[in-house]
Amino acid sequence: MSRELPELEDYVRLFSVYGKDLGTIYTHEDNKQQGKSDPYAFLFEQLIKLLIKPSSFNLSLPKSFRIAAHRYHRGDKASLKHLQNVDNRNFLLCDLHDFIMLKGGLQLKRKVGKNDSSKS
Repeated sequence: MSRELPELEDYVRLFSVYGKDLGTIYTHEDNKQQGKSDPYAFLFEQLIKLLIKPSSFNLSLPKSFRIAAHRYHRGDKASLKHLQNVDNRNFLLCDLHDFIMLKGGLQLKRKVGKNDSSKS
């Protein structure tokens, strides 16, 4: 049986690769220095790929996230220009992260953390 993708767990798993939260996203030294790569660029691209997939979980997310992802993925000039700015991408990432955590991601992280600690 295949499961519908993406689900809450897929977003939580992807965000967890980048640490406990994205609180340092605006203060990260690489973001302050021109010419440096954005450490969250890959996360952004992966989240775009998740957001454009049809799933009941994605449909439960605010439409603005899905529209922005679809426009960016399609190559909409205005969206590409807007999201070329690191601060705009990071704002979207933080908003999506916060929404995912409020939508059940925080509970899921606590549950997984509790299960991991009980195995030790």
